[in-house]
Amino acid sequence: MNISVRLSTPVDMPQVLRLIKELAAFEKEPDAVIITVDTLVKEGFGKSPLFTCFVAEVEEKIVGMALVYDRFSTWKGRSIHLEDLIVNEKMRGTGVGKALHSKVIAYAAAQNVKRLEWVVLDWNEGAIKFYEKSGASMLKDWYLVQMDEEGIKNYMTTIK
Repeated sequence: MNISVRLSTPVDMPQVLRLIKELAAFEKEPDAVIITVDTLVKEGFGKSPLFTCFVAEVEEKIVGMALVYDRFSTWKGRSIHLEDLIVNEKMRGTGVGKALHSKVIAYAAAQNVKRLEWVVLDWNEGAIKFYEKSGASMLKDWYLVQMDEEGIKNYMTTIK
């Protein structure tokens, strides 16, 4: 199987969004995706892109994607966050994920960052084994903390 990984283009965003929705369903959050193709194009391909996206193709069909963005660590300096690495369910186990993961690591090396980081659900054993096999460290003593849009608004009303 010939797997090609390349930088995405605005034309790819409908297929990228399809993969994002597939991941949301896999992660048991099928209704959580509110982003649109227009937002992906605007935020990823404008004057100051907020992310870089790679797509994996097999027979000229997008079957996977990886989306990364810049971060800054007060301990390490420049870093990159891998937001999502998604492989179409039918293509898992074929090398697509490894090809995307390798591209992201090569991109991080080329950007000369001090760290590449991402999160994985604790029940996603396949992904955990995949990442550990690549040499990644699992930091099990950290919690992922988030505040959604509603939480931000609610907090702001308490400090006025």
